[in-house]
Amino acid sequence: MIARMAERVIAACDGASKGNPGPAGWAWAIADGAETVVRWEAGPLGTATNNVAELTALERLLAATDPAVPMEIRMDSQYAMKAVTTWLPGWKRKGWKTAAGKPVANQELVMRIDALLTDRSVEFRYVPAHQVDGDPLNDFADRAASQSAIVQEAAGSELGSPQPPPAPDTVRPSGSRRGASGAVAKAASSPKRRTSGSSTRTLNAKFPGRCRCGRSYAAGEPITKNPEGWGHPACRSGAAGD
Repeated sequence: MIARMAERVIAACDGASKGNPGPAGWAWAIADGAETVVRWEAGPLGTATNNVAELTALERLLAATDPAVPMEIRMDSQYAMKAVTTWLPGWKRKGWKTAAGKPVANQELVMRIDALLTDRSVEFRYVPAHQVDGDPLNDFADRAASQSAIVQEAAGSELGSPQPPPAPDTVRPSGSRRGASGAVAKAASSPKRRTSGSSTRTLNAKFPGRCRCGRSYAAGEPITKNPEGWGHPACRSGAAGD
């Protein structure tokens, strides 16, 4: 539990799955009054879906905070937010069945979150994901979850971990992107590779990962956006025939 230091806790949580399902991770972050991250935690989930990762992040955040203190939670997952705010009452009335009469997906996770939300004041706030000028707290949680999904290791302020690295695919609507230093660079200056009649961005990996083909890539190795995440440029070429 965090110490009861404020009248209201500002937090964000996020999950990531590299393949959906694929290597997954979760993360949450808590900010001070100036919205500077003061405490955060992230962890691996092995192979899981993005929805499981998003719900796990919310569960871990609620479990790690004082239920007596009101909280604002920022999330970029409409599924996770609607699951616990809009759909949950109906699921409970129907005996944990959907409107179509099917069992609720990820029911155990949703039930644990429901119990953690009981008798506490929580305001959920949706924030768009992967925006250079987006919510900094959510961006922090997003990067931490992504890093844990890739390296499959726990991290956090209590472990003395360094802050998570910038995401390689944080893009402005105008087409510019944020580099490892946090500065914004023009996407036109990035090398591009044409495949299957379309153009896609190729850049050097900021940290190690695993491609859709099952082979890993190292930091500094060229990667490009594939249908199931970042990976080898050659695998992007083969995706058109999948």
